[in-house]
Parts: sequence; structure tokens; C-alpha cells
Amino acid sequence: MVLPLKDINPTHRFPLVNISLIGLNFLGFLYELALGPQLERFLFAAAFVPSRYYVPGGLEGDSQSILLSMFLHGGWVHLLGNMLYLWIFGDNVEDRLGHARYLLFYLLAGFGATLAHAATNPHSSIPSIGASGAIAGVLGAYAIAYPRVRVVTLIPLGFYMQLTELPALFVLGLWFVLQLFSGAAEIGVGTAQTGGVAWWAHIGGFLAGILLMVLLGGLRRSSRPLRSS
Repeated sequence: MVLPLKDINPTHRFPLVNISLIGLNFLGFLYELALGPQLERFLFAAAFVPSRYYVPGGLEGDSQSILLSMFLHGGWVHLLGNMLYLWIFGDNVEDRLGHARYLLFYLLAGFGATLAHAATNPHSSIPSIGASGAIAGVLGAYAIAYPRVRVVTLIPLGFYMQLTELPALFVLGLWFVLQLFSGAAEIGVGTAQTGGVAWWAHIGGFLAGILLMVLLGGLRRSSRPLRSS
């Protein structure tokens, strides 16, 4: 699996919303750590649980649990991995959309990802947490807005690590294909009482990000002066 480290893509404006989202995710995780033994009870009460809300014909439940779940994480690796991707790719999506539209985009992508997860795991009783669905939306938007931008990527080659620059469309397209294979492999496997990665949240978020980027006018280029990314 390749690991993006940075993109070579200057921006026009300060990524206020993106940095704020990263800060909120860290604050949410610190709150989880502060709960100690009460954390499990909190997650089952506050996070999104598909089996609690899904009924034939649609979703029941409030939007608060979906929103809250987008700022909770299952550990440091989960948090830092998500924030790395958001840091690399989120600023340029915000640059295209502007602050207000980017915030709307991020939240809608997260909701779309959660609904995709619920639709494919309607009987799961495991709390669904993490920003990865919304961030998948950011990746989808970036892939169509900046397909040729070079991304500095770490490639594992056995015992060696190779740094190289690859087109964003290749890096993010490969990421999406891996999610598809993983999600397809999970179809038919009972997940009601087992945890794991919400592959279909990633897939749904990525596709939602592409659609939202188009609908919100994010494919139009800005003529403002550039700043370093």
C-alpha cells in the first residue's frame, strides 16, 4: 500500500476550515481518552449504530449521532492516519470551494458515507466512528479536481522504502480500487457482532465527494494569487 506524504499543489487561501476540522478531531479523541472506563458506554450511546436506526424502507434516527461519529476515533493510528490524508488533500479542496462550501461539502460527504455503511451493514450493532468517510469524500473531490498534481508518495519495496512523485489520480484511484476489493470481499460476511474497517463508508464517501464537487462548482479554477501548500 502506497502512503502519500505531501502534494505539490499551492493554494490561494488559508485553509481555515480544514485546520479547524483537524483540531476538532483531535479534541474529540482527547475527550474519548479522558472518559477512561466510561468510553465504551459513551460510544454505544452517542455514536452511530446501524442496527439501531435502520429499518426496511429507510433510516430512522437523528443526525446528531452521525455528526458526532465523524469526530470520534478508535485509536491513535486511526486518528493520525485520517488526519494525514485530510492535511494533505483537504486544503486544496477548500481552496476550490471556499470556506463555507467546503464545510458543507465535508459534512455532506460524511453523511453520505455513513448512509452507505448503514445500507450495506443494516444489522451491525458496532458503533461506527471516524472521519474516514468524510475524508474519502475529500479524496474523491481531489481526484477529479487535481488529477495530474504530483503527490510525494512512500512505496514499500520489501525491506526498502522508495520515495517518488506520482499523479494524484493514480494514488487516489489505487486507494479507491483497494476499498472496492475489500468491500466486495466483505459482502455476505456477518458483521453484526464484529468490528473492522467500514469499507463501504469509504466507497460511498469517495463517490459522494465526486458528486458534491461537481454540484458545488468545485471544478472551476480560481484566478487568485497562489500560496504555498
